[in-house]
Amino acid sequence: QVQLVESGGGLVQPGGSLRLSCAASGSIFSINAMGWYRQAPGKQRELVAAITSGGSTSYSDSVKGRFTISRDYAKNTAYLQMNVLKPEDTAVYYCNALVRSDWFKAAVGSWGQGTQVTVSA
Repeated sequence: QVQLVESGGGLVQPGGSLRLSCAASGSIFSINAMGWYRQAPGKQRELVAAITSGGSTSYSDSVKGRFTISRDYAKNTAYLQMNVLKPEDTAVYYCNALVRSDWFKAAVGSWGQGTQVTVSA
């Protein structure tokens, strides 16, 4: 079993910055990829950014150039640095990880509990 714990959310003014963290723990042999999703009220959950085990990154068009995803492989932790935040970035942000619990097992996706990010003056 894998646990993902997010932290770093909060209230910030437009133009401000926040850094989210996602720490994975439990039965981890390897982590194939980690990603950040967000869900605003009344909207579907959407992928914001992802990073593979090799360090390749991808971003949604809405955050490209403003957000940066990174990983600390030794700590099984992913980060999302969010700059130039806009009111439309307001959402609950969820961490996702594709984790293999052993060398012979397929990767399984796990979700964190989410952290609220509110961008408002």
